[in-house]
Amino acid sequence: MNDPLHLFEQIARRAYGFTDRDSREPRSEHPFEVRNVHEKLPPVVRELFDNGHYSQATFEAFKFVDKLVQHISRVSETGQKLMFQVFCAESPRLALTSNATATEKDEQKGFGFLFAGGILAIRNPRGHEIDIPDSPDIYLDHLAFASMLLRRLEQAGIKCCVSPQAL
Repeated sequence: MNDPLHLFEQIARRAYGFTDRDSREPRSEHPFEVRNVHEKLPPVVRELFDNGHYSQATFEAFKFVDKLVQHISRVSETGQKLMFQVFCAESPRLALTSNATATEKDEQKGFGFLFAGGILAIRNPRGHEIDIPDSPDIYLDHLAFASMLLRRLEQAGIKCCVSPQAL
């Protein structure tokens, strides 16, 4: 077959060591491993997801992010107010960058918006509404987003190894 897309796929499969058999075998990995969901999320997140309680799993993941930021920053606020207070560009409680350049200040402020946005757009509806009908893939996207936030904290040298029980 001379289809350019097919040829590209064959080149990529050879480069990464995949065979045709790999694409036909069912995956044995859990969706959390496939999506690289952060291992520090509380075990209840995975239990809820495995039992089909996707909305509650997402809620618990973002509740953990909120409580973790609150615990690490020692700020009593929660939710959006917490995130904007802690990640503000001017004298942040949790610095994700050195804030030395305009770009670093923008990144710090931008992550404040991402943390606050995750709380507002993902956690809050699941805390206030009943049975939000999203697909498991949407919930996995939410969990991957929560994981990305946790990894950004770690990348900045902020320890995320607090147990859920300590929060």
